[in-house]
Amino acid sequence: MSQTDEAPRTEAIPGAGLRWWTELPLILLVYGAYSAGRLLAGGNVRQAVDHGLAILRAEQAVHLNFEHPLNRLFTREPWIGVPADFWYASLHYLVTPIVLVWLFRRRAEIYRTARTWLMTSTVIGLVGFILLPTAPPRLLAAGHGFIDTMAHYSSYGWWGDAASAPKGMGDMTNQYAAMPSLHVGWALWCGVLLWRHSRSPYLKAVGVAYPLLTTVIVMGTANHYFFDALAGVVVMAVGLLLTKPVRLVAALLTDRAYGVLAGAGVTPSAPQTPIVSGECQTFPGERIPRQRKAARSQDSGDGAAAPAR
Repeated sequence: MSQTDEAPRTEAIPGAGLRWWTELPLILLVYGAYSAGRLLAGGNVRQAVDHGLAILRAEQAVHLNFEHPLNRLFTREPWIGVPADFWYASLHYLVTPIVLVWLFRRRAEIYRTARTWLMTSTVIGLVGFILLPTAPPRLLAAGHGFIDTMAHYSSYGWWGDAASAPKGMGDMTNQYAAMPSLHVGWALWCGVLLWRHSRSPYLKAVGVAYPLLTTVIVMGTANHYFFDALAGVVVMAVGLLLTKPVRLVAALLTDRAYGVLAGAGVTPSAPQTPIVSGECQTFPGERIPRQRKAARSQDSGDGAAAPAR
């Protein structure tokens, strides 16, 4: 059996090194940065309104103005509008973590890639919020024909009439963080992973329906323009392209951090996992796997019986 010069790293083993107590703080850190970034990206209100109107005019110029008919439908029919508001206010905070936990427990071999994709795309979205503050359709002047369905149906839910935040907390969220739509982006992330990695046909159907329905709902509730939704898709595509480089950079930084710890006399807590093959145990950095076996035979002396295994 041929042996390679270097022992494979434990990262090549599916799920090696995954620990919930290291993953959870990392995800909470990114979510905290997302929430703080939304608050810091308020921008100038006049500028945000101008950006919103520019997007609306661009859509009308290419005859892609889906927001008006959907918003009228959602406002006229409470049986559509109220569930849509619950969907918009809640599901991206529920479905996204559920898919992450599912990947962690059932698809550990792709978890790190999927998590990095989500986090990278979220950071790109935050840059969009900062550089392009945008007033959603519901915050435009009444003459533009949009009704804020969450304000319209606020008596049905836990949200207030100022935003999709809990009642009385509308001032604690940035309502001009509309471009790109991370509601659509996160839903697309969930949908792609469910479609590609679920074995259940029902979950695959959910993977198709969830991002499509979310796109319709963000427009019908007057929280996003169609171009916001398209931008959310683009952000996720760019995040996917950057996932591999980001992982390589993260691995490099981790290796350097371990090198610094080793130089300071601190041993990393992660155990070294032996690779067992051909009656030999090899460890990272050991170049001749059968060296230990030969040394053991020499130590036993000529003609002496080898120790029992």
